[in-house]
Amino acid sequence: MADAPLIPKTARPVKTARTEWRQVVLVCRKCQKKLKGGFGPDGDRPLKKALRKYLKAGKGKKAELAIKETDCFDVCPKGAVVAVNAAEPKALLIVPAGADLFEVKARLGLRDDRRLKATVKEATS
Repeated sequence: MADAPLIPKTARPVKTARTEWRQVVLVCRKCQKKLKGGFGPDGDRPLKKALRKYLKAGKGKKAELAIKETDCFDVCPKGAVVAVNAAEPKALLIVPAGADLFEVKARLGLRDDRRLKATVKEATS
């Protein structure tokens, strides 16, 4: 009886939830809270909201791009927010307040196929 595996009586099977995410950006919640905005055209938005608006990313599981807040990365820069592209976790990006969102997108290595498709459709029309 001592060799029997320890399985709780209420064990449930592991499940999955499907998403449409193609890219995931993780942004430090603690850095954003300390900075109190600093991004976007007026400099009044947190990085998460500014990126979501700039990249026209949706919310939830149906969006192609997910921008999620996460716990501290233990870098804690002054006057900046730490972000990382989950596909390339070897480099944390330290984004200073007021940074150009186009540069942030490029430095995170985000593909923006949605805007490219719209431009191609307009050019062919």
